[in-house]
Amino acid sequence: MNRVDRLVAIALRLQSRRVVRAEDLATHFEISVRTVYRDLAALGEAGIPIIGEAGVGYSLVKGYHLPPVMFTAEEASALSIGAKLVDHLTDASLRRHMESALLKVRSVLPRDRQDYLDRLERSTAIVSRSASTIPRLSSEALTPIQRALAERRVLALDYQGSQRLELTKRQVEPLGLVYYSDNWHLIAYCRLRRDVRDFRTDRIVRLQLQNELFSGHNDFSLKSYLETKRHEGKFEMGRIRFKPAAMDRVRRERSWGLVEEKTAPEGIEVTLLDYSLEWLACWILSFGSLAEALAPERLQELVAAEAEKVANIYGHVPRLAASANTHPPTRKRLPASRALP
Repeated sequence: MNRVDRLVAIALRLQSRRVVRAEDLATHFEISVRTVYRDLAALGEAGIPIIGEAGVGYSLVKGYHLPPVMFTAEEASALSIGAKLVDHLTDASLRRHMESALLKVRSVLPRDRQDYLDRLERSTAIVSRSASTIPRLSSEALTPIQRALAERRVLALDYQGSQRLELTKRQVEPLGLVYYSDNWHLIAYCRLRRDVRDFRTDRIVRLQLQNELFSGHNDFSLKSYLETKRHEGKFEMGRIRFKPAAMDRVRRERSWGLVEEKTAPEGIEVTLLDYSLEWLACWILSFGSLAEALAPERLQELVAAEAEKVANIYGHVPRLAASANTHPPTRKRLPASRALP
């Protein structure tokens, strides 16, 4: 990045945040702190009003901004989710362009919209197998959840749990929105259960955004919550041996849960995290003879049982004779009189 582009990017970054530290700018642009100071001085000389506070950071004078582009809360939410999806499901080149575009958009948002996006980004995560598995969640569900997260507002739910036939009415304080196991999940403090709970959004029958604001939960971290669930065994682990020809697909589809790869004489042994051994068994079977479940034993049993079901479906189909695979059919030689020219 040349200096002119960097100066413009620094100005946009200053405008998109309340306070920016010189160290953070140096890390982001991969330059020294001394160079940051020179760039800030150059921006000041160009007429951009920058103020600095020792031990805090730098910011633009209040009221100075580019011509405004007005976004609704729903549009800002869509931008946030789009950025998360691009960051998680695309390669580095597209992520870089998306980051640049979103920075330009943020820089022209009013302060309250910038704060809205900041809170939303901190409380949203995506843990996905691949882009093709992500279902569309209707705006009737997703938009109120996003608003509740950003504005710290209580949600009223009619929720049907997996083990209950009747609906339960809940008042919850939203703390996070996570995509995993083929569904969006609302992580929230449930006032009924008096604990943090995981609500699958496809089981929310009715959702209503309340006017009541909540406070607290300042020590809650979505990342720490997910890590705790992993250590508690909420995620299951399997070990599979793949033929080398299958590894491109494995790395592409399971990048989020691929723990270890180890080369072995018979192939490549891979350790994977998943939320369900049942789903993992079906996925392994989709590779045919290119994959073999090694551990745990329950995973092997699930793959064997599913393979038996498939075999039973085609049990009436006669098997090809072994000689048909080893001896290619002979071609009859045409008489000379009938030979093609």
